[in-house]
Amino acid sequence: MPSLTRRPHPERSDCWHVFHGDVQVGTIAIQSGLPVKAKQWRWDVGFYPASRRGLSRSGYAAAFEQARAGFEAAWKDCLPRCTEDDFIEYRRQRAWTAWKYAMHEAGLPLPTQSTSRQARCFCGAAIDIAVTDRHVHDAHMDSQHA
Repeated sequence: MPSLTRRPHPERSDCWHVFHGDVQVGTIAIQSGLPVKAKQWRWDVGFYPASRRGLSRSGYAAAFEQARAGFEAAWKDCLPRCTEDDFIEYRRQRAWTAWKYAMHEAGLPLPTQSTSRQARCFCGAAIDIAVTDRHVHDAHMDSQHA
């Protein structure tokens, strides 16, 4: 079973993304806008789609280490109720979003943006509405986690 790892947010030195394997399952960060005497660190546990079933938790702590401990305790409670399908759906959504942004960056329309309902993927494949989901899954989803 993968252990939790923390990765710094690329644009915030006071924010950490927390991963279970390749799936981001939460954050630990200083919460802006709070009174100085309030607990400044906030932790959030949860990821789509499990959060739609209420599998999410959050809390505040005075220090990073306390926030980390709160996060880990909440994750231990949530993880047994997460299914493998939750992780698969997260990965599918991540692949779809990355593909959509890559199409936009390449200046290419999606099949839904074309009057013919057909398009060409940035990888060169001809796609239409009927095959787009399968194409993104087969050609652009990390095969290690498909």
